[in-house]
Amino acid sequence: MTTPAVATRIVDTISALRGILAERRAGGASVALVPTMGALHDGHFALVRRAHELADVVVVSIFVNPLQFGAGEDLDRYPRTLDADVAALERLGVELVFAPSAAEMYPTGPVSTLVTAGEVGALYEGASRPGHFDGMLTVVSKLFHIAQPDVAVFGQKDAQQVFLVERMVRDLDLPLRIEIVPTVREADGLALSSRNRYLSADDRRAALALSESLRAAERAAADGVAEALAEADAAFGAHDVQPDYLVIVDPETFLPVADDATGRAIVVVAARVGTTRLIDNSAITLG
Repeated sequence: MTTPAVATRIVDTISALRGILAERRAGGASVALVPTMGALHDGHFALVRRAHELADVVVVSIFVNPLQFGAGEDLDRYPRTLDADVAALERLGVELVFAPSAAEMYPTGPVSTLVTAGEVGALYEGASRPGHFDGMLTVVSKLFHIAQPDVAVFGQKDAQQVFLVERMVRDLDLPLRIEIVPTVREADGLALSSRNRYLSADDRRAALALSESLRAAERAAADGVAEALAEADAAFGAHDVQPDYLVIVDPETFLPVADDATGRAIVVVAARVGTTRLIDNSAITLG
């Protein structure tokens, strides 16, 4: 696909973005939003390319949302590479980059009104990062209300996030569609992540434990839940990593499947590799 050559415009206020998009909609344009926290890589660019296929105007938001980070997490360490991100997005024909400050998004400080993620939000990533998904849903809801996109594009790598965002859109009757793009991987299977840049050479090799565990679960899925989990867990033994969770969930509820479950499921996994925490997931069919 060839994207049009445009001069990417950086917008840092809510009122300015709303004004620009109102003008574009008045001319009949549709709008796609790609929410990000920056430090963009090929996984993000796949979302942008899909957004170009779905709408006339592509807006990429770049905002490191403090509500998603708990005490002791890497908010200050999270990479901020706005100039490089914008240059890459301009090459991809992105018309608008929404890059607000924390003060613009939360002018009175931490908000009192939150979108809560419920039971699923307290599991898996939510158990390791309490409040993370409430913060994520709150800022995504704000971005949806600010940009009012026809479609928003997310990556399957963050499977729990995708589930919660899609559920929020259904539960709150938000007038947009969510488009999911498959996980983008390196040739050796490692899922692309902004946090991969923190991995040393040894850590990078060890990080393959996540994708290898998923492939092991896929191979054993026909033999049932217990066998799939056992084979996936065994794959970690060859690597120096600290597994956090390894769970097979129902895609309709994102809760753990029953021991005798069959049919569609998702394996979700997280592990600490050196000082870096990584996540991954894969769809399987249980026998």
